[in-house]
Amino acid sequence: MIAGNPAEAMADAAAELLAALTADQRAEACWPFPADDERRRWFYTPTDHGGLSLAAMDSTQHRLVHRLLATGLSRPGYVTAAIIMAQENILDEFEGFAVDFERDRGRDPMLYWIAVFGEPSPDGRWSWRFGGHHLSLHFTLDGGRVVGATPCFMGADPATSPLLGPHLHRPLGGAEDLGRQLVRSLNEEQAALAVVAPAPPTDIVGSNRSRLAEGDRPLPLPEIWRQRFEGDLDRALSRADRLTAAELDLQPVHVDAVAFSSVPKGIPAGELDRSQQEILRALLATYVGRIRDDLADAQLAAFAGDGLHRLSFVWAGATDVGLPHYYRIQGGDLFVEYDNAQRGGNHIHTVWRDLSLDFGGDPLAEHYTSGHRH
Repeated sequence: MIAGNPAEAMADAAAELLAALTADQRAEACWPFPADDERRRWFYTPTDHGGLSLAAMDSTQHRLVHRLLATGLSRPGYVTAAIIMAQENILDEFEGFAVDFERDRGRDPMLYWIAVFGEPSPDGRWSWRFGGHHLSLHFTLDGGRVVGATPCFMGADPATSPLLGPHLHRPLGGAEDLGRQLVRSLNEEQAALAVVAPAPPTDIVGSNRSRLAEGDRPLPLPEIWRQRFEGDLDRALSRADRLTAAELDLQPVHVDAVAFSSVPKGIPAGELDRSQQEILRALLATYVGRIRDDLADAQLAAFAGDGLHRLSFVWAGATDVGLPHYYRIQGGDLFVEYDNAQRGGNHIHTVWRDLSLDFGGDPLAEHYTSGHRH
């Protein structure tokens, strides 16, 4: 984390980056603010996330992009983000260097995009976005304050892979282990409230929607790309969706059980004992703690003491290590999702959202849910 006032640090780093770009590069990286049709689009698939890619930059510009990332993320958050980007090499080998997505290299650590909306200023209204496969970060600033730091998505495929020696490489191991620790700590009556289905959904329920609506379920895999593929590749993505659902023995009633609702599902935190509540706090910190400490502390303060009682925890799927599972934490405007259903439980998607302040909020919206789909 780069020290100093967050708005000033981000504005300085963004301005230095833009100054180092050519005119053509700035044309790709920059939009006016708010430009909501583009600014509120977000992805976590290996698609064009919009903006200027690392592949189109030199090493000096790469350094400045990473400096900007460090202004928004905590030290653990930055390390995890850097690992997720490098993980594309691991995934490429895992898949036999075979996936193309209609480009020269399907899994590519250079295919991460930076976008800046508006003029970076320590007291102005602007935002920036960074994303690529399994990483989507959004920061909105207004009046010298960071007014939005979500959606904040991190994923890992494979979730677990070997290292030399006894340890495993697990970029999101904390989010997995603490979630499992919490559900396995529940007694029979608590588990009856928290565990709502024997099989997890194939993906996070919110998918990459800009806003959530009652009853939302995961979108089909072919629909969460900037442009839908045609022909064999589109059919292959659809087959992958069907295969995952079949392997999970996923039934419509299982998906219904975890469909989005503005009323939180699962067990309320007030029904947990003190030790279980501490696990829930630690689990929440693995999500909110992705952003710089001063911003994260302000977010977590809302759930100090009895504030935690606003949250609920819901689980679907197995509780044994290595088997597919899903959970979420929800309450107030906080909405956290974790899904590890693909590759037999070795492919994690996680997201932290603020349902009123995603993308910095919308002063024209009367309610955080809508039927909007991008």
